[in-house]
Formats: sequence, structure tokens, C-alpha cells
Amino acid sequence: MRRIQFIEIHEQPWCPSFVRDGLTDALQFGFNLLKIYAPIAPLLQSALDSTGNRSIVDMGSGGGGPWLDLSRRLHGNPPPLHIWLTDKYPNVGAFQKIEAFQNIKTASENHIAFYPDSVDAMNVPLELNGLRTMFTSFHHFPPEDGRAILQNAVDARDSIGIFEVPRRSWSTIGLTFGLVLLLFVCTLGIRPFRWSRLFWTYLIPIIPLVLLFDGVVSCLRTYRPQELREIVTKLTANDYQWETGEYSKSASASPITYLIGYPRG
Repeated sequence: MRRIQFIEIHEQPWCPSFVRDGLTDALQFGFNLLKIYAPIAPLLQSALDSTGNRSIVDMGSGGGGPWLDLSRRLHGNPPPLHIWLTDKYPNVGAFQKIEAFQNIKTASENHIAFYPDSVDAMNVPLELNGLRTMFTSFHHFPPEDGRAILQNAVDARDSIGIFEVPRRSWSTIGLTFGLVLLLFVCTLGIRPFRWSRLFWTYLIPIIPLVLLFDGVVSCLRTYRPQELREIVTKLTANDYQWETGEYSKSASASPITYLIGYPRG
């Protein structure tokens, strides 16, 4: 199955905010419920330990990504880690909810905060430095833009980690239908409660339809490890250590594609 560069509706500038925020809220609920990125915590910890980073800049955070769970699995050894949530179209309400939830109800020593301004992953503000991460978002970019994201990190001498659950396989596309059905059923449990979310989910099901469309397209757009290695070979830097592959905690679990790069020495 060849990679297809197609659009996802929620990433378009013309996409209404209620659709984009509704979709990222649903994905955030799924992250918290299923903890799908929990297996890669050792990879992240190893990258932090190898570089001495005590700050993480998450790009394309959507509704907050997997950080409520991952922040409890990582340690700064000390001091605690500072985790920035950023996005080109920041869902500030979701970011504020995660920041408040972490401060009240989690036992993590690490601190999650949000950057309120738009952040372009190809041109990250200089004040945001540390280990850059992207979860389920690198596939949005064609190869030349993906290379620009990696090159921007290299130019800033920042480490970077790319992690993708979607894969170009019929089995993963099939799982996407199951995930959308699960989130459709669980919408009543998404907080904060909004009547508008129920309207656009159950009466006029725009949010689940966009979620399904974008989920299938995400699978078709994802990069395989060899394709990520090809992008890395075109970077103008030879003093970085790059690791790429597919990581799975067990034989029955769906593997997570990853690319991690950090300066040598």
C-alpha cells in the first residue's frame, strides 16, 4: 500500500472551530481511555536521559495528546520535567483543562503547561526548547515539509521524537472504524459537557463523520520506518544520532512507528 498525500478536514484553515475542537476533544478522550502511547514511555525516557533534556515541547498537541498519562511515567531525575503543549490551531480550552486536571488530580511531579499562540512545527519559536515530540501528527506533512520539521530541530540543536499509531495497513484502517464507533458511544462522557458536541455528534453527525474520514486518511498518509530514514538522509547534519523502527509491548499489540533524533556527544 503506497503512501497517499491527501487532506484531513480538521487541519484545514477553513474547518470550523467546533468541528476541529470536537474532533480533538474526542481523540483526547480516546488517548486518556486507551493509553495507546503508554508503551513508548521507555523510548522517551531513554531520549531524555541521553540528552539531559528537562523540557519537552509537544507539537501538534490537538486536545492535549497522551501527556496526562505519559507525564506520570517519565521522570526528570531531578528536576521535574516541564511539558509544553503547542499547536498550529491551539485548542486553548482543552489545554487549560489538562493543565488544571494535572495540578489537581494527578500524582505526577512533572508540570504540563500550554503555549497559547500558534506554533508552526517547521519554525518553532526559539523560547521553546527541549525534546520536541509529535504524536499522531507527523503524517500530516508531505516529505519536504517533514524534512523541514526535522531540519528546524537540528538547526536549533534540539532533540526530536516522532510517534505514530496509525499505519498503512488494512487492519489498522479497520480498527479506525471501531475507534470511531467507541468514541461515538462515549461522547456523553467527554468533559467538559457541551450541548453543541451532542448536537454535532448525534443530531447532525458531522464530528464522527470527519473523525472517520480523517482517521482513514491518517492511515493512508503515515510513513513507514524506511521512508522516515530516507527523509533523515536529506538533512544537512551529520552529527545527530537517529533511531527508527516499530515498537510494540507485546506480539498482540499494534506497533507504534517511531523516529528519535538527538545530537551526538
